[in-house]
Amino acid sequence: MFASDTIPARDAGRVNTAGMVLFPIQFTWPHGGRSVFISGSFNRWAELVPMSQVEGSPNVFQAVCAVSHGCHEYKFLVDGEWRHDERQPHKNGDYGIVNTFDAQPVPAQVPQVQSRLDVPNNMDVDSGLTHRISTVTLNQTMPRISEEDVQACRNRISIFLASHTAYELLPESGKVVALDVDLPVKQAFHILSEQGVALAPLWDFSKAKLVGVLSASDFILILRELGNHGSNLTEEELETHTISAWKEGKAYMNRQVDGHGRPIPKHLIYAGPCDNLKDVALKILQSGVAIVPVIHSTSEDGSFSQLLHLASLSGILKCLCRYFKHCSGSLPILQLPIYVIPLGTWVPRIGESSSRPVAMLRPTASLSSALNMLVQARVSSIPIVDDNDSLLDIYSRSDITALAKGRDYIHNLNEITIYQALQLGQDSNTPYETRNQRCQMCLRTDTLLKVMEQLANPGVRRLVIVEAGSNRVEGVVSLTDVFSFLLG
Repeated sequence: MFASDTIPARDAGRVNTAGMVLFPIQFTWPHGGRSVFISGSFNRWAELVPMSQVEGSPNVFQAVCAVSHGCHEYKFLVDGEWRHDERQPHKNGDYGIVNTFDAQPVPAQVPQVQSRLDVPNNMDVDSGLTHRISTVTLNQTMPRISEEDVQACRNRISIFLASHTAYELLPESGKVVALDVDLPVKQAFHILSEQGVALAPLWDFSKAKLVGVLSASDFILILRELGNHGSNLTEEELETHTISAWKEGKAYMNRQVDGHGRPIPKHLIYAGPCDNLKDVALKILQSGVAIVPVIHSTSEDGSFSQLLHLASLSGILKCLCRYFKHCSGSLPILQLPIYVIPLGTWVPRIGESSSRPVAMLRPTASLSSALNMLVQARVSSIPIVDDNDSLLDIYSRSDITALAKGRDYIHNLNEITIYQALQLGQDSNTPYETRNQRCQMCLRTDTLLKVMEQLANPGVRRLVIVEAGSNRVEGVVSLTDVFSFLLG
């Protein structure tokens, strides 16, 4: 396919420490993709060698590997999926269908004769790469990332974000759900569940402005307060308890009061339509909120304001992906697999320690334990796994609003399992929450750009990193992780 018919062995060979000749073999994947890697028996299936796109041929990827004599098997990892080239010799092996080739043995002391190496058509011996073979030897276990590459990436992205405004996040059409602070709490969460949203800004008619945000986290705190025997909040009061009364009670609970014992009002974190996207992203990261309302106001105190949009990290990430997808070559770091980037939270391997363990639960765990973990670990969702740590489902903060549709919240949360709670959510037919959207997964070999594109989808705040085939959980990467890395 891209073959050389005759290559002198004296030009191709390189002697390794065991006295065996290693040949620089050029592998070719001609079937397209966004990220392509190769692995095989020639490197003991122990590493993924990145393949580079051929200039002028967007569907063709090539890589050079050091190969010893003998029969070898290999396979391509294309966009996170293991594939073989059907046009080349292949067979069933230990790793499914694999491509094969046979490199004939050549003695270490190569005579000056026109000896030949038998290779199939999709692998070329590159005689001009002998002096550069150290860059593709078996000692290179993973792609490298330098501090200079990281800084160059951050600078490019910071410049882009600083030159674009929140106004560009506004869709051509859409809706924003806002709630009156005088609504009863239970009714408010019923609305959130019906509308398929996890949070909503709060409007105070007496002040004629937005004053805060109600989220699923509030409902979690309410349920935990109901389960507290010393609580002043009763189940009957929840039916009539207004949002403003809850917010005031929450301030007392958190001891956010002044010297006179009055609750200290919290200032709404918001952005203007002319604020640049970098500042908006930093506001979200530094305040730990999920969204920032984009407000147009004619007064300095925010009164008589007009709610334009709810800015989120996923919306900002979508702008980044749309721009850099077509010029990702200028930022090589976007083409690196996420396992070589300091990104996300990973399950520690044997012998490793982790200061930030991955939060996971079994489906038989109680709903109470899930709510406690969501609050204590400060995460938006928890992977639900089987006894082998293979991913079954996830439980998100937004799932808790399904309890508000009936009176399921009055039950003892220690007696409701996560499986039962998830069934309640499925029975409620919540919009935009199909099973495929719930379990958003990626592989450790997925590129940073691919992960960014997945996280840019509405409603996706984190991806569960799974092992190919077994779906065993290997880690979690979130929107916050990506922006913390990109903005430094």
